[in-house]
Amino acid sequence: MPRRRDYRLFLISQTISNVGSSFTAFGLPLLVFRLTGSAVNLALTTVAGFLPYILFGLVIGAWVDRVDRRRALVGAVVARGLTIAVLPVLGGLDVLTVWAVYAVAFVNTSLGIVSSAVESTAIPSLVSRDELADANGKLRAGYAAAQVTGPLLAGALIGGGLPVTGVFAIDAVSFWLAATLLLAIRTRFSGNPPRKERRSVTSDIGTGLRYVLADPVLRGIALHAALYNLIGSTVTSQLVLFAHQRLGADDAQVGLLFACGALGTAVALFTFSRLARQVSFTTATLGLMMCWSVLVLGLSVSTDIRLGAVFWACAAGLPSVYAVRTLTLRQTVVPDHLLGRVQTTGQVLAWSAQPIGAFIGAWLVSATGRIAVVYAGTAVLMAAVTGCFWLGPLGKADIRE
Repeated sequence: MPRRRDYRLFLISQTISNVGSSFTAFGLPLLVFRLTGSAVNLALTTVAGFLPYILFGLVIGAWVDRVDRRRALVGAVVARGLTIAVLPVLGGLDVLTVWAVYAVAFVNTSLGIVSSAVESTAIPSLVSRDELADANGKLRAGYAAAQVTGPLLAGALIGGGLPVTGVFAIDAVSFWLAATLLLAIRTRFSGNPPRKERRSVTSDIGTGLRYVLADPVLRGIALHAALYNLIGSTVTSQLVLFAHQRLGADDAQVGLLFACGALGTAVALFTFSRLARQVSFTTATLGLMMCWSVLVLGLSVSTDIRLGAVFWACAAGLPSVYAVRTLTLRQTVVPDHLLGRVQTTGQVLAWSAQPIGAFIGAWLVSATGRIAVVYAGTAVLMAAVTGCFWLGPLGKADIRE
């Protein structure tokens, strides 16, 4: 069937680009750490990567509902490759600065919002309603599986003498390969309503905000996700520093730690896609986030890279399972012509807290000099927050898509 062919092309293209992106996700904090050795600068990398959601997320969501989504995705993917290619060029000219890294992260994320918004709206066009949960799970699991090899290979290449900036060249090429596959897709990704139905961008943004805020479940998801990003962003933004200082890891072992997290994510998502219809919404979201807190607490007391890798492998994928379940819920209940702006509205409300949390975490790490204590406090606080939501309306939303 044409739609199945196009879904496979979409899955392969996104997985290829994600292999490259895993090089960048590994390389950016490592590059900043080598340039500065500062927890605050590592936090600024996170800020640069998430600030675009606050500035542009709502506008991009409204725009995606107005245009040819497939063309928008191809353009964004090509542009992301060009953006990432700036880093190896500057590195080769020996003029690379940490501010250039921040600028590339900012632009790459801005374009990535377009990719993310189109991706979430494309899946309902490529599979049937009954296949949504499985398709979302496979897509994210494919990403995670690709990310297993990315950090390992990147760490090995850097350990073998490749400049850190070299890994970004691989990412740039992966984006261009992905764009080539996307051009072969024939299915239209919906969107682009008749001109007579269009209103101002401001009106469209307001519609998306009202839709999310008026629905108790969508509102609760956005608030809980925002608190997770506020509290838990320190764990991911300071992972390189934690691995070096607490676990005594070298660069290759940091790559192994990232790969273990990606492997754990792939396993969690493949398992979830099989059990999606048998697990309640509360268990697949709040229950798994409670487990995440326990595992991060275990990570905080680890002093050996092998034990730390086990805890991180088990913890890293649980937020992705949460994201898949909440995405499937939006795709199920939100009309197609609103899906782009509702999805990005949820992302903006949730992820706008991440830069703030990253800064607070960096300040705590710098002020105390005890990153393990900061990790432990993060785990305990997130467990308490999730427990409060479990006792509220969101905990009673026993939804099965």
